[in-house]
Amino acid sequence: MTAAPIERPAVAPPFSSSKLAVLRKHPYFADLEPDAFDQLCRYAKHVTLKRGTTLFSKGDPGTYLIAVISGTVKISISSPDGRNAILNLIEAGEIFGEIALLDGQPRSADATANTNCELFIIDRREFIPFVRSQPSLAMKFIELLCTRLRWTSDQVEQIILQNLPGRLASALLRLSDKHKLGPQGRTISITQQEISEMVGMTRESINKQLRAWAARGWVRLEHGAIVVLKAEVLQELVDAGSNDAE
Repeated sequence: MTAAPIERPAVAPPFSSSKLAVLRKHPYFADLEPDAFDQLCRYAKHVTLKRGTTLFSKGDPGTYLIAVISGTVKISISSPDGRNAILNLIEAGEIFGEIALLDGQPRSADATANTNCELFIIDRREFIPFVRSQPSLAMKFIELLCTRLRWTSDQVEQIILQNLPGRLASALLRLSDKHKLGPQGRTISITQQEISEMVGMTRESINKQLRAWAARGWVRLEHGAIVVLKAEVLQELVDAGSNDAE
C-alpha cells in the first residue's frame, strides 16, 4: 500500500493562534523559549486530509513528525490475509510518527485519517537539528517513547492475560484517559468494529458485552462512540480479572 502524497504549500501561510496552540499546549513543546517555539512553527506545514486518506504505510521512510490539530488518526497493522489490528487512535493535541523520525528506520505501522483531519507536518531534515539544539526537548521525546512502550506493553498484556471483559474494559480505560470525566462521562469516538480490532475479538462479542454494560449503566452506546460512565467499575473488572462481568 502506498500512502497518498501529502501536499505542502510552497510558502507556509500564517497560522491562527488556535492552531498553533496545539503545539504550544503539547507537554513536549510547552516549555520551549519563545524564539525556539517560533522556529518550530516555521517548520510546521499545515495540511488537511479527508477521512480514509493514508498518511503513511508500514515500511515507508519516516521523513516527518505529525501533530493532530483536529480529527483522529488511526495507527494500525494488517496481515496478508486481510486481518486488521488497531494499535492506537491519535486525537487532537497529540503527536505521532516520532519512532521512525528519530531512528531513521521505516515506519512500523500504517497511519490513516479516521476522520477528516487537520495536521501539522514537520520534516525530519529540519526537526532533528532542532531537537539537537534543545536538550530538554530531546529528554521529553525519550519520555514519549517510554510512554509508547508502556502503552504497547499494556496492549500485549491485555490480549495475552485477560478475558474479553478485561480486554474491553482495559482498552476503554486507556482510550478514555485522554478525556476529562464530566457529568456526562467520557466520550470515546470509536466504532464497535474498531474496538474489536483493538482488543482482538469479534464485533459480535464486543456488541454483546457493551450492551450488557450499558444495561447496568456502566457505559452508554452512541452512534460511532462509546461513553464511559463508570470508569471505577471498569477498573475493578480489570483488577479482578473480570470473570463475573459477562
